[in-house]
Amino acid sequence: MSFPIADATLLAQDISEFVPHRAPMILIDNLLEHHPDTLLTAIHISESSAYFDSIIKGVPNYVGIEYMAQSIAALAGVEAKLMGDKIRVGFLLGSRKLHMHIDHFVLGQTYHTKVSRLYQEPSGLAVFDCQIFHQGQIVASANVNVFQPQDTQAYINDTQTGPSN
Repeated sequence: MSFPIADATLLAQDISEFVPHRAPMILIDNLLEHHPDTLLTAIHISESSAYFDSIIKGVPNYVGIEYMAQSIAALAGVEAKLMGDKIRVGFLLGSRKLHMHIDHFVLGQTYHTKVSRLYQEPSGLAVFDCQIFHQGQIVASANVNVFQPQDTQAYINDTQTGPSN
């Protein structure tokens, strides 16, 4: 499915308009650029950032996978808004080729996360190429597998009761 490109007005909206999370669990700060199947987001590390660790003066690198996942969720949210659809919950299934080139995301620094859809099935299963940049250098990367069912509640009910016979 092809989506139109989001304009600056749409991208300037509060991030909570695009992800099914609520503060303080919204970890990305801004939407920067949208192209078909691709979104660029920004994360600014401050002392009020979720998972901030005062000992290392930053956020541990393992939180990067959630920066990637929330950027994927934001892309799905942008696409939903462009199509006049509702924002739906998605599930992080796992990652491959995960590389963390830094120990932590540093206080006072801004990082950019680029997510690009590599593949998506009609069922909602998708794979994304994800990269986190700092000053133009890749500091983390992964292929992230996600699942976004059409009917989240039905999916949750099925997983709790098991398949029907």
